[in-house]
Amino acid sequence: MLHERHWTIEDANTVLPWVAERVRRMRRARDRLTDDPAMAALPSASAVIGGAWPGRENAAATLELTFGLEQFGRLDIVVRDLDAGLIDFPSLRDGEEVYLCWLVDEPAVTHWHAIEAGFIGRQPL
Repeated sequence: MLHERHWTIEDANTVLPWVAERVRRMRRARDRLTDDPAMAALPSASAVIGGAWPGRENAAATLELTFGLEQFGRLDIVVRDLDAGLIDFPSLRDGEEVYLCWLVDEPAVTHWHAIEAGFIGRQPL
């Protein structure tokens, strides 16, 4: 088994509002890092500031991303694609480990896929 925790459909559906909010917060944090003009100026500023991180906002965004991934990791929830909001919950199906597959805008977990199949192997429950 790859995972210690295995989610039931009911348990996964219960935490979806929390997971969706965390994904949205992580997206916003990532966007602040990738769209920030200070990040574009970092290479030229590094000689002057000694390579220091360019500001409190970037540090906060980095912590938000790191903390979000850590929270998911502790819960054994797998973030597959932050942009798409693709989340996998390890589960057991007929005694085999699978993933309950969920996209952040879906109202509930309604699909699963084999561990090795990935999103392309997604099937209705």
